[in-house]
Amino acid sequence: MAEHIDQTALDEAVTFTSELIRIDTTNRGGGEGTEREAAEYVAERLSAVGVEPHLLEKAPGRTNVVARIPGSDPSADALLVHGHLDVVPAEPADWSVHPFSGEIRDGVVWGRGAIDMKNADAMVLALARAWARAGVRPRRDIVLAFTADEEDSADYGSGFLADHHPGLFEGCTEGISESGAFTFHAGQGLRLYPVAAGERGTGWLKLSARGKAGHGSKVNRNNAVSRLAAAVARIGDHEWPQRLTPTVRAALTELAAVHGLPRPDLDAPGFDAGKLLAELGPAAALVEPTVRNSANPTMLEAGYKVNVIPGSATAFVDGRMLPGGEEEFHRTLDELTGPDVDWEFHHREVALEAPVDSPTYGVLREALEHFDPDAHVVPFCMSGGTDAKQFSRLGIAGYGFTPLKLPEGFDYQALFHGVDERVPVEALHFGTRVLDRALRAL
Repeated sequence: MAEHIDQTALDEAVTFTSELIRIDTTNRGGGEGTEREAAEYVAERLSAVGVEPHLLEKAPGRTNVVARIPGSDPSADALLVHGHLDVVPAEPADWSVHPFSGEIRDGVVWGRGAIDMKNADAMVLALARAWARAGVRPRRDIVLAFTADEEDSADYGSGFLADHHPGLFEGCTEGISESGAFTFHAGQGLRLYPVAAGERGTGWLKLSARGKAGHGSKVNRNNAVSRLAAAVARIGDHEWPQRLTPTVRAALTELAAVHGLPRPDLDAPGFDAGKLLAELGPAAALVEPTVRNSANPTMLEAGYKVNVIPGSATAFVDGRMLPGGEEEFHRTLDELTGPDVDWEFHHREVALEAPVDSPTYGVLREALEHFDPDAHVVPFCMSGGTDAKQFSRLGIAGYGFTPLKLPEGFDYQALFHGVDERVPVEALHFGTRVLDRALRAL
């Protein structure tokens, strides 16, 4: 056990999680939010141990923190470790505890951000302080970034940093962040740790239909609402074809092996991933959303009075594209919307893939297996996206790695943006130890 990861470091990981949760950094979208107090909290704790923070804002209150921990090998590439400070909204009436209480009860920290992702911010902050106290230096420079606005467009956060402050990330070739390395209980005592090595691209769409305005009692063959509704229904009903990316192929192959199944022939004519997924039991949930593109209608806007046919109608669709699947996505949306409905990207970000046969992935695997010898580490592709998309503009390959050892029955994925978000204290202790081993080895 690394001596510098002492009780002080473990206690700080828990305390920082709780105290960051108490700082309301709700991001309601459209520029409405503030991360400044949380950013100042992080900056103060870095400064206290001699790590110099830079506070950067695109707009007042939308604050980011960036700091660099020098490595022992000046010739080595740098590593980016990043996490966001903002959280999605939470309705207190729906929760068992107040979502911004940061309450610690029965060995569990409760509140919005406990999983997504103030827990990771706290572990990284505690680790940086432990290193500073003990004089530990990683081999390569480590750049820490605590960002704003990840829960919306990232325009005030990682996008702003990548576009306007790229010098702060000089030398960074790889990055690690959220949504991977958590315990996934796959039944019969099987513990998986999915490490993210890919993300589907984001394609939030705006659909617009125009027609002839008129009285609701009259025949109207040019009804914008009808045209839009028909297009939305076609999009919602569409069955997207199977497409297996390298990350998903690696995930299917390793999951089959873990479950004692024959090695799948992914290139066989007519190979059906659905049949293999059916044999994987609960673990299928790790892969099922990422074997194809998707487009889910989410919002409708039209009209102002029940007896008036409006001249226009608008809808929004949450589209996600696999790496290499953008051309198919465009072509399919053109077909599904038809001649009477236009579509455009409301927000768009690239799909990502990072190699699963890299030394970095091997280090991440080893660190998890060291602290949980019965672990089965598997790659996976995220169905959604993270700040890694914006940092990829700087040539940084991203991995999802926020290690947490979770008890059986703890539904980690359901707590993302969910009610009663919480994280066990022991999971934070485990994560801090694993992060320390991984980052020093990297």
